[in-house]
Amino acid sequence: MHIERLDHVNIQTHDLEATRAFYVDVLGLRVGERPPFGFAGLWLYDDAVPVIHVSLRDASDPPFSGSGAVDHVAFRAAGLASMRERVRRFEIPARECLVPRNGDLQIFVTDPNGVKIELTFAMAEVAGVLASR
Repeated sequence: MHIERLDHVNIQTHDLEATRAFYVDVLGLRVGERPPFGFAGLWLYDDAVPVIHVSLRDASDPPFSGSGAVDHVAFRAAGLASMRERVRRFEIPARECLVPRNGDLQIFVTDPNGVKIELTFAMAEVAGVLASR
């Protein structure tokens, strides 16, 4: 047995709409087909791949648990200028970090559930955006 790739991340939420809006409007994922589970939720797709599964939690459910040691979820991304514009438009707190040696740019944002998301943009795109200023 060997791990082939990360399949998806599941995020539990008390606010399905705010979570949907963040991942669709800010990050550019899209809502897609989801199996008819016995609980509410949604699957968010990057092209044809459902990368984020969201499960709605009822207020009466036990507190969140299980993944407190996970620091963040990272996506390789393209469209740096567009992402910066979305961060401004939606007034999303964001932190940028240039990766030493390779020149990639990381943008860190936090979803409505407190999940930290890293978006990594390739050095070639970063250089192009900086040159166009």
